[in-house]
Amino acid sequence: MRILVLLGGASAEREVSLASGTRVADALRQKGHDVTTADPGADPLAILPDARAAEVVWMALHGGAGEDGTIQALFDLAGVRYTGSGHLASALAMDKDLSKQLFRAAGVPTAEWRMVRTGDGTDWTAPAFTEEMIAALGLPLVVKPSKQGSTVGLTVVKAAAQLAPAVTEAFHHDDEVMLEAFVPGRELTVGVLADAPMPVGEIIPKHELYDYECKYTPGMAEEIFPAAIPDDVRDAAQRQAMAAYRALKLAGCARIDFRLHPTDGLFCLEANTLPGMTGTSLVPQAAAAMGMDFPTLCERIALAVAR
Repeated sequence: MRILVLLGGASAEREVSLASGTRVADALRQKGHDVTTADPGADPLAILPDARAAEVVWMALHGGAGEDGTIQALFDLAGVRYTGSGHLASALAMDKDLSKQLFRAAGVPTAEWRMVRTGDGTDWTAPAFTEEMIAALGLPLVVKPSKQGSTVGLTVVKAAAQLAPAVTEAFHHDDEVMLEAFVPGRELTVGVLADAPMPVGEIIPKHELYDYECKYTPGMAEEIFPAAIPDDVRDAAQRQAMAAYRALKLAGCARIDFRLHPTDGLFCLEANTLPGMTGTSLVPQAAAAMGMDFPTLCERIALAVAR
């Protein structure tokens, strides 16, 4: 097939996307496909002629216009086939507030949260705001941009004095900030491929959370596929992953992340519509646990939309 791999982009996750896309392109070439790459940078319209000439566009973009539904909407209008979810599902998954509302509606447990938006009149530097958020969410709590990935702009707040600076930092990356109750416990992840759950994985990061450094620096996290968990926990994680996947109307390959509380069970953190494909990424490791090598995984994702 003639496949165009989109990589790079203009988001905070550009470097990760370049690593994913380069690896995907090499893998697809190993399978004998005619592969080119394109970097939309800050101008997605510039790559439209190349996208129309391809049989499939393999989306290796992360964050920003590549993952929030913007480029997907452009391709839908232009009749371009592409991997991953459509424009609506991409936008829903990128917006953590809307995602969590849909998770709850679908019966998928998720941690309690509050939102702060630019222009809503909230003074997050005021002591009253700090008191209100701690009373609602407890300590520690997590502060993060609502529409970013790879833990960009995320802070774990452990003391009242840390809250206002954490919100300020998150506002550097988005116009909406989420404050979320911290869920202690184990970090689990479930990939979805061809509308079916992949093996459950466990991530044991060197840091308190599976942050940017742990995700993309070899040796900063231990990833175990399949996870050493009881069968009932595995089944629940896969069941809840599929419920979250369908609640957001996702398609193609995606990844759903969870925390396993020591006593209260699973809590869904977020859904990723374009999971990483770097050398340390999780979906390729889940595929390997199924006996599927990386080139086959990449080809299968492309073939799913090459109708």
